[in-house]
Amino acid sequence: MPTPSIPKKGRHIIERKIRYDNTTVDHHCELLKMELPKIVLLHKVDKSFTMQAGVRELTIPAGCYTFAYYWVDRPYNLYFWRDSKGQYIGSYFNIVRNTAVTEEAVIFEDLIIDLLVLPDGEYFVLDENELPEPLHRFEGGGVQDALQSLIGRMDGIIRDAMTETELLGAELYG
Repeated sequence: MPTPSIPKKGRHIIERKIRYDNTTVDHHCELLKMELPKIVLLHKVDKSFTMQAGVRELTIPAGCYTFAYYWVDRPYNLYFWRDSKGQYIGSYFNIVRNTAVTEEAVIFEDLIIDLLVLPDGEYFVLDENELPEPLHRFEGGGVQDALQSLIGRMDGIIRDAMTETELLGAELYG
């Protein structure tokens, strides 16, 4: 059986999120890097949005860049945000499963729970209230295990993304 060809850098590619209710959301992105098991896509934010986390909030302004990291062998992906001048805004991890890459898309199944990380390192677990059962039982406890493992590794992951996005995004910031 032939292996599908790998998309080339700069090529248009879709991020397809399959929600827990099986609906899908597509985002049109640009492929920045593919070195399996890791893929990095770029998406320019066209409409500002704000996320609430306890008493804190994080606004992602229009014109900033989402560097989207996916790993086919990890139970999470990462959105790493920089503003139009290249300043770090924050990070957002999705707990996921079944990440796959085709010529046209990066596809993953979203498992509801997310982790928002502010620039000062403070982090918040999001969307636990949307779960159909308590976190420790949801998906046989696998989501909680993935979350705890991620929390233990997130500083290193963010540090690596900080360095890599400086290089990948250098031409974006003029």
